[in-house]
Amino acid sequence: MNLTSQERVNRMFARAEQDRVPRGDTFWGETIERWQKEGLKGDAETVLSMLGSDFRGLQWLWPTPFPGRHEVVAETDETRDIRDGHGKLVRYWKGKSGTPEHLGFECDTREKWERVFKPSLLSTGLQQDPAAVARNYRDARQKQKWCHLTGVESFEQTRALMGDEITMIAMAEDPDWIVDVSRTHTDVMLQNFDAIMATGIQPDGLWIYGDMAYKNGTMCSPQMYRELIWPDHKRLADWAHAHRMKFIYHTDGDVNGVMDLYVAAGFDCFQPIESKANMDIRRLCPKYGRQLAMFGNIDVMIMGSNDRDRIEAEIKSKFAAGMATKGYAYHSDHSVPPTVSWATYQFIMECVNKYGNY
Repeated sequence: MNLTSQERVNRMFARAEQDRVPRGDTFWGETIERWQKEGLKGDAETVLSMLGSDFRGLQWLWPTPFPGRHEVVAETDETRDIRDGHGKLVRYWKGKSGTPEHLGFECDTREKWERVFKPSLLSTGLQQDPAAVARNYRDARQKQKWCHLTGVESFEQTRALMGDEITMIAMAEDPDWIVDVSRTHTDVMLQNFDAIMATGIQPDGLWIYGDMAYKNGTMCSPQMYRELIWPDHKRLADWAHAHRMKFIYHTDGDVNGVMDLYVAAGFDCFQPIESKANMDIRRLCPKYGRQLAMFGNIDVMIMGSNDRDRIEAEIKSKFAAGMATKGYAYHSDHSVPPTVSWATYQFIMECVNKYGNY
């Protein structure tokens, strides 16, 4: 078979015959800069073309109460403090990537949420340009890519508005506040997606991002997740299915304890499956592989060792586990870090070609 990207990924979701494993990946900005110094002629899109990536995002949606806000509050030679569209104060490095330092959150009480942040979020109108999304869709269709809408779910939004500490305390002491934030955010997301769909396009999927776990477990109990956040995750999956789309969910961290809830919510695919957080498709695929497609799980820590024997063994064994279900797509288990040399990543692509054919 010689399939298009759209056909290939759709067959993966259907667990039907495929020519090869679908592919996608992401990279730190510093990684591309290193590779350019080591001989890469191009950028991240060049690498994805060389990889044979099958996926094409049409837009990025993360609604904020104050769209466009990016106020520089203070800066040094190394850092810059920003008040952003969520109202939080964060410190970024200058000239390099990394998780920003959270310095403070304006939405620190339920009263402020109800008086300021919720009304502002609801009054912002569309935070997408449906016509631009439709143009991207037409381009993706010409290239026969599997194209998807993309956005951020409500748990990530809650933490962005309130911070981890306030969010976790509120989940225990004021759960109705968390439910209101989650429901309001999801309402705004779906309003934007409805406007996009009104242009007449038909994407293949909805890919939703939101980290709900750390290395050793989820940030809240499975019961709290089920009661407070899961209903809105299910709403997103139901919306996707009602519009003839597959639903991909991204989260980092150890989510072994909520995998059954992902299945119950109707998720179609799980990504990126972080190895260093005790996530392993060699264990997950036999249990969940017929219900959840697996997308990723190739350990970036092993990639970063630049040890070709270890890298080949990682790809070979995990491809075998994923391909046994016919519901697997290649991706690193996070973004590829700058510890990975360009020569190593070219070797990774060779292994993907070697072990990824059906």
